[in-house]
Amino acid sequence: MKACKVAIIGIVGLPAKYGGFETLAEHLLRGLRNVFSFTVYCSSRRYRERKREYLGARLKYLPLDANGPQSVIYDFASLLHSAFSADVLLVLGVSGGILLPFLRWKRVILNIGGLDWQRSKWGWIAKLWLRISEAMAVRSADVVIADNQGIADYLQRAYGRQSVLIEYGGDHVSLSPITDEQKATYPFLGRPYCFSVARIQPDNNIETILDAFAQSPEHNLVFVGNWRQSEWGRDMKRRYDSFPNVQLLEAIYDIEVLNALRGHCELYIHGHSAGGTNPSLVEAMHLCLPIAAFDVVYNRATTEGHAKFFKDATELAKLLRETAKVEWEAQRKVMKEIADRRYCWTTITDKYAQFIASV
Repeated sequence: MKACKVAIIGIVGLPAKYGGFETLAEHLLRGLRNVFSFTVYCSSRRYRERKREYLGARLKYLPLDANGPQSVIYDFASLLHSAFSADVLLVLGVSGGILLPFLRWKRVILNIGGLDWQRSKWGWIAKLWLRISEAMAVRSADVVIADNQGIADYLQRAYGRQSVLIEYGGDHVSLSPITDEQKATYPFLGRPYCFSVARIQPDNNIETILDAFAQSPEHNLVFVGNWRQSEWGRDMKRRYDSFPNVQLLEAIYDIEVLNALRGHCELYIHGHSAGGTNPSLVEAMHLCLPIAAFDVVYNRATTEGHAKFFKDATELAKLLRETAKVEWEAQRKVMKEIADRRYCWTTITDKYAQFIASV
């Protein structure tokens, strides 16, 4: 029997080195490569080495950026090409959603991710485009996947659309031991510290977190992110890098190094607010870390309300100051139990397989 042809559309590409959708795509290939025939659309601008295949999938490169203004054209080109070569289109994100009503003859599975149009980094024109694109995509797709109950509730409320809840895996991470080389490179490993990792953009509450630690000199923060990517990020680094208890590190793509740094922290700080089940949060849960998270419905749903929550820098500083160590330690087991029960890749890929196979 001929394998169902599945196109994965909307990511930067593979091997994964960017974000959550890329990691999802990689694990779908690992789990389902012997069941379906995959083609993955990739941005040639992000890959010097352009593999023809990866984990059994064919890689198709487009000379466009997968993010920013070009993402719309990138998604359009991917959709149009795949419409004539694939049986199922797995669309990750809504940038090209305006095209989906015109592809009714194809089976489309849509994962909208977060609510991109809510992100403060976008101007009003981009927000309007993303909102319209989201609406057209959600109304046109055969199956809509929400990775968080908060997103599922939003889709029902905004569009009257039933979605399928398929969350996100985090069991690919493991606690890496600290090496002598890492101790020499990162001297803070020898003392207690809090940790955060995020793209440096306003909707991840970067300034809120930094301001809380500026108010709390007795607590150390290590924050990993792409500080040089934007003028706003460079400004944040200039303003807060001088605080002796704050270490701002550039993005780390070596997963073993990243796991060693975050895995040995005393508290994980999660500032994401724009929606969905965030990959770095479920990874922190799998690493058995206590968590202080920005207070939005998505983070409460992901942690089943068992993290500590803050709405501003003052509340975060208060958590740092007043939460007893025994409370943070007790939270570790709770986070790990939730992660093992809900956020494992075998379960995630099996759920995707059911909907792909129903073509």
